[in-house]
Amino acid sequence: MTTLRGISFLLSLLQRRCCQRAAAASTCSLLTPHHGAKVSTAHRQWQRGPSTGQSRAFSLSVCRLKSTDDICSSGFTEEDEEDDDFLEDSEVEELFQQQAPANIREGQHRVFIVHPDVKWGRKKQYLTTAELMMAEAVGLVNTLDNWRVVDKLIMSTKTPEKKKIFGKGNFQSLTERIRQTAGITAVFVNVERLSPLSEREFEEAWGVKVFDRYSVVLHIFRCNARTKEAKLQISLAEMPLLRSRLRNEAANLDQQGGGSRYIGGSGETLYEIQLRLLKERELKIRSMLEKLRKKRHLLRSRRKHREFPIISVLGYTNCGKTTLIKALTGDSNLQPRNQLFATLDVTVHAGQLPSRMTVLYVDTIGFLSQLPHQLIDSFSATLEDIKHSDLLVHVRDISHPETVNQKANVLDVLKNLQIPDKLLSSMIEVHNKTDLVDNYQYAEPGALPISALEQRGLEELKEAVEGEIVKSTGKQMLDLSVDLSTPQLSWLYKEAAVQDVQVNADEGSAVVKVVIGAAALGRYKKAFGGR
Repeated sequence: MTTLRGISFLLSLLQRRCCQRAAAASTCSLLTPHHGAKVSTAHRQWQRGPSTGQSRAFSLSVCRLKSTDDICSSGFTEEDEEDDDFLEDSEVEELFQQQAPANIREGQHRVFIVHPDVKWGRKKQYLTTAELMMAEAVGLVNTLDNWRVVDKLIMSTKTPEKKKIFGKGNFQSLTERIRQTAGITAVFVNVERLSPLSEREFEEAWGVKVFDRYSVVLHIFRCNARTKEAKLQISLAEMPLLRSRLRNEAANLDQQGGGSRYIGGSGETLYEIQLRLLKERELKIRSMLEKLRKKRHLLRSRRKHREFPIISVLGYTNCGKTTLIKALTGDSNLQPRNQLFATLDVTVHAGQLPSRMTVLYVDTIGFLSQLPHQLIDSFSATLEDIKHSDLLVHVRDISHPETVNQKANVLDVLKNLQIPDKLLSSMIEVHNKTDLVDNYQYAEPGALPISALEQRGLEELKEAVEGEIVKSTGKQMLDLSVDLSTPQLSWLYKEAAVQDVQVNADEGSAVVKVVIGAAALGRYKKAFGGR
């Protein structure tokens, strides 16, 4: 059966490859931009003057290129335009659907969770407990529709590096427990990554599918993926799983005496051909992601040209980042979900600070403990936006029993991402969900207690954000004299944050208090002669 399945897989890939060669010209064109794509631009509205209303919120996915040409005192107005037309939906979707590891995409699962409790050594967790780590594993399974936990077990181990993780006696006891539990279709071993050899040993011993944190989290990602970039990043992150599966199938063929057979006189074994085709698919995915990376770089350049301060909101998964951004911006399009990894795609939302300065809040993917670097690397292009921020806001779920461990994991990921020290040192820490904590005590200096859901503490947070933004961007607060018969005032509403206007009707002039960046001030002086 394994041999037939492998040959069927090979023939389908070879057939697809032949079709692609026959239509090489049209296929290649899928990866090039459409030069005729139109970019829609909102109507200019800054001439309307100041507005006392809340800034009009907008949402900008990194996979949607929008125009920020137009700004008025009430914020941004934008219209939708092309959605990555240079990457065809059908091509990305085909890669995404073909890529899904077959053993995890199948319908529902009744899961037995086993957590190896490491007693000592470098893999021992000192900031958490085995019970809390088991609770997180249960939360991961419960995030998936049609998956449910039927039993769970914490088992001590002194040898987590060995093939079977547990000692002989404990492994035998665990195997008996699993076999005696009715209805199990999968076992979730709560470790970062299982080696292909360990996975095969466990499946042979237990007779069911075996998953680790890597495969479970990837499946959650797959269920939440909406945009092309998310689907491509997940497809890239699934490559190690597919290679492991190929190695397992090759090992099974070797045991059956068929692993060394050559296919059609090509000089290549079935395994070698499959591995080569998988490599070609990976190169294609990386090429697509590189195009999206360049597009994001263009988007960042446009933001920088417009001098909009960028604030990356980050934290452990399900800490309340999206809820906070919705409260800060009033963006009704944001729909926070009480779910792990509800946000996979970086989105950008405009809001105003007390000085009426417009800033962009970036909603980032949530972090999680015990994830291998391969998974983080696949999303490195998305996380790259964090490096280019003017300010980081670290949101913590202060009601979570593992809040200290979660903070340590977030800081560890930021360290691995090589975030500049200046950006890390200015990071604002926010203690969210204080409404869920009885008699919350302000324990950590510099941290700001808030409840994003109940919108408590937001004004203090905005003031702190404004202070850091002024320092990091070099913006100035100035009083400028303007001639009301010229476009000076409307120009300032467009390019700066106007705080106050004192009009002298007799002279037809006004004194305008603004917060303005150095580049914008230079353009103002050049346009109006330094007045």
